[in-house]
Amino acid sequence: MAVAETIIATQYLTFKLSDEIYALDIGKVREVLDFTTVTKVPRTPDFMRGVINLRGSVVPVVDLKLKFGMPATEKTLNTCVIITEVTVEGDTTVLGCLADSVQEVLDLDGEHISPAPKIGTKLRTEFIRGMGKRDDRFIIILDIDKVFSAGELSLAERAQDTQE
Repeated sequence: MAVAETIIATQYLTFKLSDEIYALDIGKVREVLDFTTVTKVPRTPDFMRGVINLRGSVVPVVDLKLKFGMPATEKTLNTCVIITEVTVEGDTTVLGCLADSVQEVLDLDGEHISPAPKIGTKLRTEFIRGMGKRDDRFIIILDIDKVFSAGELSLAERAQDTQE
């Protein structure tokens, strides 16, 4: 599949997880919030940090670093919550994603994006839409709709329902 077919959006919100730069299609991002108190919900996976109150709505918050096998996100002055819309199997869920910091909104066209790397059959990389290049750094472009399974999102929705 050609990169031009898989990469439609050209604007991305970039953010840091540890020392790496990641990006989300700006069309999937609702807003960016300062990190606030997260209420832990019992019996949820480790990467589900809990829920926050967003103008009267309960929004599940996930730690992308834990989801990707990194150490948990620590609260700092730059830590933020990216509010995004995730669609899996036709259901859309509003989800907060913790990030160490938000960088910028940038334009990337197809010539600056390579397909996701093939790392063998055992490692899942379908949630990586592509690898952007800016200066001498790679930007890992996520397909947020493929980061979480339908089962994981149903856990997030249940956590949301128990807090409402």
